[in-house]
Amino acid sequence: MSDASPQMEGAPLIAPSSTEHPLYDQVVEACRGVYDPEIPVNIYDLGLVYTIDITPENEVKIIMTLTAPGCPVAGEMPGWIADAVEPLAGVKQVDVELTWEPPWGMDMMSDEARLELGFM
Repeated sequence: MSDASPQMEGAPLIAPSSTEHPLYDQVVEACRGVYDPEIPVNIYDLGLVYTIDITPENEVKIIMTLTAPGCPVAGEMPGWIADAVEPLAGVKQVDVELTWEPPWGMDMMSDEARLELGFM
């Protein structure tokens, strides 16, 4: 049986976040300060932040997506997040990566975001 794919079958498309790291909640709050200019909801509650990975050395890697590949701020949004997270006490460095897998969908929004946008 040969396994051509390095990804385990059934492995999540979205990598897990470092929720146990002491900086995690502060990083989430910083992400909540960044808004999609076209939607009056922050990018975290929109479900655009897929993974917040924090190393023991406090290096933060954020994997995010956008509502659509043609989003007018596609080039700027990662910088906005890095600018929001970098000043946090203890953060060594921030790396923000854009991904299109899995594609963003409305089901990724928090209940608060759905309520805010009138979907509930």
